[in-house]
Amino acid sequence: MSEEMNLIDTHEFKEGDLVKATVAQVDEKSAIVTIEGAPFDGIVPISELSSLHIEKASDAVSIGDELELMITKVEEANFVLSKRKVDAEKAWEQLVKQFESGEIIETEVKEVVKGGLVVDLGVRGFIPASLIEDYFVESFDDYKGKTLTFKIVELEKDKNRLILSHKAVVEGEKAVSKQKTLENIHSGDVLNGTVQRIASFGAFVDIGGVDGLVHISQISHDHLDNVAEVLSEGQEVKVKVLSVDRDSERISLSIKDTLPGPWSDIESKASKGSVLNGTIKRIVSYGAFVEVFPGVEGLVHISQIAHQHITTPHEVLKEGEEVQVKVLEVNSADKRLSLSIKDLIENEEDYNLEDYQLPEESKGFSISDVLGDKLKDFSNKGN
Repeated sequence: MSEEMNLIDTHEFKEGDLVKATVAQVDEKSAIVTIEGAPFDGIVPISELSSLHIEKASDAVSIGDELELMITKVEEANFVLSKRKVDAEKAWEQLVKQFESGEIIETEVKEVVKGGLVVDLGVRGFIPASLIEDYFVESFDDYKGKTLTFKIVELEKDKNRLILSHKAVVEGEKAVSKQKTLENIHSGDVLNGTVQRIASFGAFVDIGGVDGLVHISQISHDHLDNVAEVLSEGQEVKVKVLSVDRDSERISLSIKDTLPGPWSDIESKASKGSVLNGTIKRIVSYGAFVEVFPGVEGLVHISQIAHQHITTPHEVLKEGEEVQVKVLEVNSADKRLSLSIKDLIENEEDYNLEDYQLPEESKGFSISDVLGDKLKDFSNKGN
């Protein structure tokens, strides 16, 4: 500190001297102080009490406070003093060191003003809106009174200019966290994450300071056209790491692989002999694939489509058609279902005696007569 800033011990007071004083009275726009070794009191105007704008003197000092002040004017039987200048001179020395070292400063937000925030570090420090967070903030009203961490990004003592950034601290912390995450994650890891951003092709998920991409095909076992149908920003999700490219800092993730697959518990959902409703998804030369649950398709072999002989499934079936099927076999390990349509269709050539009713005009004939006619019909068909 310069020589003129040293406290004086003599009784000869002049402008620029530093003195010790005690607050004796606090008015609305000033404070009256008694000066050690001085023959009369001094006054500290409200504008000289703080580097920040204050409404009343009591916002900065209270009766009995011991202060270090600078004499700015010597008047007849009175001194005009400044607390602000002493605080600023001391603060600049410390701030220069913090700026050069990149030290992180923790302090309370004193004011929210147009365009940013204001802090008191012995001098007025300003944080522009663009340097508060690393994301868009609509209103900063809630920041007043908050204690945040900052880095000094601009310092010009001659212009009394001090610009700070909370965003720089946040970005620095994220960079460290990101590097640590990249070093410690591996393919196959299952992690908790938070959806950060949604795009047409997928979603970016924060898994600890680094974002990974969940492609739309890796979100659900079901077909998905719109990511926003199932995910939203801020949503907590569980993801599986598919691949890690540390050089390009790219991580591929899957939500789908952490969810029960459509084939899980298939034996109970599609037990042998059960009847299910399904939709024909594909028709091939040897049969038709029917979706009975989302993501679960079974094969109706051509021999299980109809009782009568057909050359191609296209003769009786079409894609998109709703059908009823019977489960013939289920193999969860191989993800295979064997289905039948014909088992649920009555064979026109079958004849059930229990269901047959004699017509009125046949009464008086024996049952053998009726059966004989039927047998003739079957015999003729067979020839």
